Amino acid sequence: MSTSSFSAAHNQASTLYLPPGPWQTVLDCLCEHFSAIGREQWLDRIARGRVLDGHGMPIALDLPYKEGLRIHYFREVPDEKSIPVVESILYADEHLVVADKPHFLPVTPAGEYVEQTLLRRLIRRLDNPHLVPLHRIDRHTAGLVLFSANPQSRSAYQSLFPTRQIEKRYEAIARALPELSFPLVHKSRLIDGEPFFRMQEGPGVSNTETAVEVREKNGDLWRYALYPVTGKKHQLRVHMTALGASICNDPFYPHVLKDVEDDYANPLKLLAQGLRFVDPVTGQERAFESTITLQW
Repeated sequence: MSTSSFSAAHNQASTLYLPPGPWQTVLDCLCEHFSAIGREQWLDRIARGRVLDGHGMPIALDLPYKEGLRIHYFREVPDEKSIPVVESILYADEHLVVADKPHFLPVTPAGEYVEQTLLRRLIRRLDNPHLVPLHRIDRHTAGLVLFSANPQSRSAYQSLFPTRQIEKRYEAIARALPELSFPLVHKSRLIDGEPFFRMQEGPGVSNTETAVEVREKNGDLWRYALYPVTGKKHQLRVHMTALGASICNDPFYPHVLKDVEDDYANPLKLLAQGLRFVDPVTGQERAFESTITLQW
């Protein structure tokens, strides 16, 4: 396997260092360690070259077990359902890719989604296994996502986010809040909520901050511009709920809507609309705008 092929495999695969145990073969270890995956499935994956050793080479069915051995394996979801939306590539050069993500498409593999993710789709479209997202937006949120396309310049772009050198602008549609004065800034402390995938506000020093403006009024609904200073999970969704205007069609806030299928005609009215920053590699000022529009 060439260096580029190994890099491609390593970038897309998960890694396991074999734990201590009594197994005779790597196959035996995998079957017991991942008990939810049947032995027949592991046999099939190995036969198709979907389990690799530390050098990126497909393993043999009888490869002897050794504690600490590094194994790369490709996550697979049987009968993964298709997500009938199409992403757009707004910009691409040797260092940076800017994608416009539609609602409902995850950015990276997780849970029941592996191939039906923005990352995997872009890797295939651009034939670049080195793509790595520089930040995340929720599956239910649409809009701009930046990707590093080159490992050599990746750290320069990654540093934009923790040092707050990038301006992010979101748009949301939610109920009118005539009782409040805008623009305003909402600060709070976000902590883990219930169930595990939700966040909630809690006591203590604030760790999140969002500036909110009103862009357009349409009866009982207003269009808001949101400027997150920080980037915590579900920050905008929790903050709008705290203000008294949960974002339209939100399946998690203020309450979890159980067993709800994705409704492609009524997505979450939240859009990562604009990004602005000085390119750390070229020194140019960059400004990107989503082509997606939130409909009333």
